[in-house]
Amino acid sequence: MAKTSKNSKNSDSRELLEALTILEKEKNISKETLLEAIENSLLTACKNHFGKADNIKVTIDPETCEYHVWAEKTVVQEVTDPLTEISFAEAMMMNGTHGLGDVIHEEIHSKDFGRIATQNAKNVILQKIREEERKVIYDQYYGKSKDIVTGIVQRYIGNNVSINLGKVDAVLSENEMIPGETFEPTDRIKVYVMDVKSTSKGPKVLVSRTHPELVKRLFEAEVAEVRDGIVEIKSIAREAGSRTKMAVWSNDPDVDPVGACVGMNGARVNAIVEELNGEKIDIINWNENPAMLIENALSPAKVISVIADAEENKAKVVVPDYQLSLAIGKEGQNARLAARLTGFKIDIKSETQAREAGDFMDYEEDYEDDALTEDELNLDEDFEDTAYDEPAEDESYEYEEDEFAGEEDSEND
Repeated sequence: MAKTSKNSKNSDSRELLEALTILEKEKNISKETLLEAIENSLLTACKNHFGKADNIKVTIDPETCEYHVWAEKTVVQEVTDPLTEISFAEAMMMNGTHGLGDVIHEEIHSKDFGRIATQNAKNVILQKIREEERKVIYDQYYGKSKDIVTGIVQRYIGNNVSINLGKVDAVLSENEMIPGETFEPTDRIKVYVMDVKSTSKGPKVLVSRTHPELVKRLFEAEVAEVRDGIVEIKSIAREAGSRTKMAVWSNDPDVDPVGACVGMNGARVNAIVEELNGEKIDIINWNENPAMLIENALSPAKVISVIADAEENKAKVVVPDYQLSLAIGKEGQNARLAARLTGFKIDIKSETQAREAGDFMDYEEDYEDDALTEDELNLDEDFEDTAYDEPAEDESYEYEEDEFAGEEDSEND
């Protein structure tokens, strides 16, 4: 009979070991954590069955999963608490060497537990597994915080979109969607993970399509020089769905930062523009000199002069009369993005306005050579020869999704 019981216990241990191995692989939960959960469940079962478990000890072999439950009992002449005491006569029957006051270990068999105690023990294990599974998923996605991930659109929840990221669903709120952007179920999209919060129902992943860092991460993924740290993205200003301005700097004098981000025939930047549904991207050279940086940031407008106050973070900019509307941009967008990019409050005036206000001193250098002539405005003729020349320090570039399509068509013709 004892042999049959031992074989049965060995069989249970093997089944338990197999179950733990499967859980460890599928749920990515360590065996040590699962064994700890089983130990706690056995203690819970004892407490439910006996009323307390202060003197209960559980031992589990991590290699074989063979477990034993022991009750520590003190040998006494007269028993007053059967759970913590054992009579001298009974102790002598178990082992003739025990004396009064000795502590012996009496094994408790789990089959002796009642149905309720067993069910409670099972619930303890399941609860621990769920907690650990949530923790594993939280740790996995917390590590992706401030990075981009690819998800699959599931469905619309009101004006928000549910996106499956693998082991967890994220909600892309309407405020974090690019204006005018729509999705269909099964669409694959890239999102920026803003934050990951731990909740009782599992990790809550907050994602965005409008965050400026999304553009930065897309360039890191697309441009090897940015990913390797050769080219740095110093600053980004973005109005999602419309335009982004980005200032770049090269740590290698032999690498053109703007050209690296643009790529051959605009391949690199166009891939990002396509991901952002045609959002325009201006890429300019970063400059430690605030005046030069502001001049670059206002591109494509020509600038006559910049007076920058680094302490007040204010700048006065003078542009040719015919360039004022270009410098300000549609609904003020160009000036607004330039201000965000540089961190300066920028006051833009035409040359005439500056002279009338007395803010602009006469300058000797004639800037007429800088004005765009009618021939220079004819980009169709000269674009192919000038688009990828080495840029001057103060040049900036604007790229749109369809910018190079016309060039390719003309080449094919």
